[in-house]
Amino acid sequence: MSRKSVSIKLKNRISELERLGQKLQAFGEDIGLSKKCVFQINLAVDELFTNIVKYGFADDSRHYVRVALSHADGKISIRVEDDGIPFDAAAKHTSELKDHIEDCKIGGLGLHLVKRIMDGIEYQRCGGKNVITLTKYTPQT
Repeated sequence: MSRKSVSIKLKNRISELERLGQKLQAFGEDIGLSKKCVFQINLAVDELFTNIVKYGFADDSRHYVRVALSHADGKISIRVEDDGIPFDAAAKHTSELKDHIEDCKIGGLGLHLVKRIMDGIEYQRCGGKNVITLTKYTPQT
């Protein structure tokens, strides 16, 4: 069983998205993911991180968001952890896409996208922290 993992600690600042994207890209390349799969993972994690930074904290203090990725037996697990306001993204009702994007109500589309492109999303509140775990199965070669 081959296992690869990486972790990154980010400040709760949008400016950290570039560093996060670089880490996700390097992880994907290291384990031989397709560009499409790397793009999907980056999109999902970017959406979660952005929501955490914009809405997850009741103050303007510095907080940290930890993103840990692991790959084993054809499955990628992504753990996103923050000490923000409790928020269960897995249970949150998301907007359904209509025939036209203009007909969609504001809010929930990002989480809808995350749920569509990932194979699993779970939420836990542990030790005062939000812990979201995303799962993505990789094609067997």
